[in-house]
Amino acid sequence: MRTYQATNDLRFRRAKEKVDKLKGFYTHLTIYLIFIPFFIFLNVISTRFPWALFPIFGWGIGVVGHAIDTFGWNPLFGRGWEERKIEKFMEEDELKF
Repeated sequence: MRTYQATNDLRFRRAKEKVDKLKGFYTHLTIYLIFIPFFIFLNVISTRFPWALFPIFGWGIGVVGHAIDTFGWNPLFGRGWEERKIEKFMEEDELKF
């Protein structure tokens, strides 16, 4: 019975962490989307140079990074790369002993 409860607690904590990450990402994205028009408005009333593109682009990179972390997308290593490497190294280590 304790194992079942421990498993449920672990699953709940993992689900809660995922929900918190998702909530953080959507908050970040919403604030970013609110500030884009603000930057553009300030740019229009202040100068003709399109300086607003710099914070919009820079912050956009941060939002993309946050999305990659939240949704677990990694274009360089692909899905399951870390798990496969861990298994491989564990097998290699097992053969040494």
